[in-house]
Amino acid sequence: MSLRSRAWIVAATVGAVEAMKDQGFARWNYTIRSVHQHAKNNLRSYSQAKKLSAAANRAATEEKKARQAEESLRTVIYLSCWGPN
Repeated sequence: MSLRSRAWIVAATVGAVEAMKDQGFARWNYTIRSVHQHAKNNLRSYSQAKKLSAAANRAATEEKKARQAEESLRTVIYLSCWGPN
C-alpha cells in the first residue's frame, strides 16, 4: 500500500475518532472496525494485483525467450540453406 493511501487511512481514522468522541465508545469502536475492514479489503486487492503483475512478468519473459529461440532456429535454417557449402 502506498504512503499516500496509508496517510489517508490515518487521517480518516483520526477524523472519525474526533467526530465520534462525544457519542460514546460503541460508535467509536464501530468506526475503527469499519476503517480496519476497508483497509483489509484494499490490502487484499493490492496483494492480488501484485501476484497478477508477477505472473504477467513471467509470461512476458517466457514469450521473449520463445521469440529468441525461434529467431535462433530461423538463423540456423537460413545458414544451412544459403550458407557456404
